Formats: sequence, structure tokens, C-alpha cells
Amino acid sequence: MKTLEKHLKKQKKIFIPYIMAGDHVKGLDGLAETIELLANAGASAIEIGVPFSDPVADGPVIEQAGLRALAKNVTLTALLNTLKTIKSPVPLIIMTYMNPVYQYGVEKFLSVLTETAVKGLIVPDVPLEAQYFITDHLTKAQDICLIQLVSLTTGIERQKMLVKNAEGFVYAVAINGVTGNEQDYSETLDEHLRQLSALTEVPVCVGFGVSHPSDVTRFNKVASGVIVGSKIVRDLYEKKDAAVVEFIQSSTK
Repeated sequence: MKTLEKHLKKQKKIFIPYIMAGDHVKGLDGLAETIELLANAGASAIEIGVPFSDPVADGPVIEQAGLRALAKNVTLTALLNTLKTIKSPVPLIIMTYMNPVYQYGVEKFLSVLTETAVKGLIVPDVPLEAQYFITDHLTKAQDICLIQLVSLTTGIERQKMLVKNAEGFVYAVAINGVTGNEQDYSETLDEHLRQLSALTEVPVCVGFGVSHPSDVTRFNKVASGVIVGSKIVRDLYEKKDAAVVEFIQSSTK
């Protein structure tokens, strides 16, 4: 079994915070202390975004964080070199778009990841039919899960296809839109999550728009846990580390 999936299945409820690589006063030099802060607070795993100039799935908070990181000359190469030096107590997950990976070299990228604590990979702009660009270069020895995303508009047959070979966890997108878009959730969302969870033994984690303790409480009743991005990114940027710790601790009791 993949390390990420095995680790998450041990968690009573999963909490995965998202951070933008390099969005720190110290740039990438501050990544290790942010990982330590989140892990010590009780994060089950940590999702690390790679700054990109055209982040189609990201809302304004994360987009601005990416621009701040790019202004600090944070690149995929620099991030990978930094990750080689970090020993994380929890699995790390890279969230990136295909363009930087393609430019770097897919096979080289996956090979370098094996020298880090990264155990999961999210590439939202690569559909299932094109995932062979990545999976053809993945081996069991590399122990890296390619995370599948399922949206609210994904039909049941498509859901079955996506979760059939899912590893690590299934990323259930809670809204139709980009990250950080706080709005009223669909009345059918809870039932959608229950049905999705019934299709797979892999943990189902809910993300996009999750920003309040009430959201966490709600989704923990119908799924395995949550992914929280914009709130974490905003609070860390505003130096509200204590608020981040409190939010994670209260969500993982």
C-alpha cells in the first residue's frame, strides 16, 4: 500500500492544509518551519503548491500567494532542491500544473520526488485520459500517489472510473468554481459525498471553499476529512500562526 494512503487511513479524521511554496518572508528558506508548524499542530499531510503564472484552479488568495512566490524567484527546480533538505514528519503532497512539470521533464521530476518526503501529486489540469503522461513514468518503488479529483458535476459512471484505481485519497471538489470561493454549498453536496465515499475504500477528502470550523464539522460527517487552502494561506501571510494552529487542532480532535 502507498505510504500516503496507509498514513491517512490511520487518521481519525484527515486535515490537509495547503500552502504556497515560497510565500514566506524568507521565501523557500521558510518552508521547513511552516511544515514543522503545521505538522506539530496536527496536520495529517501537507499540500504544497507550486507557483504558476496561469493557475486555472486557484482563487484570488492562492493566486496572489503564487505571484508573491514568483516575485521571489521560486521555481519548481528551486522547490525540489529545498524539499530534498527537509525531513517532514508527515507526508507531503505537491500540487502543480502540467506545464512546469513538462518543462522540467516528467520522468526527471518523478525521480527527484523520490529524494523528498513527497508522497502525493495533484495535477488538476490533466484529465484521466491524459494521465498516462505521468503514470507511465511512475513505479511502485517510487511510492507516489497521483490524486484523483472529482467535481460536483462528475457523473456517476465517470466517478467510478476516477476512483477505480485511486490511491492516497480522492479529492472531492465541494463547489463549482475556484479555490477559496466561499458560498452556500449545494443542497445535494452531502449526499454526493456519501455516494462518492461508498464507491471507494480510499479516503475521500473535501476541498475548495472549506474555511470555517462548521465546514469541517459538516464534512467530517460524510467524508474522511478536509483540505483547507485559502484560509491557511491568508492567515500565514498575515502572520496569524496561532490562528492556524488553533484551527487545525480544533479540527482534528
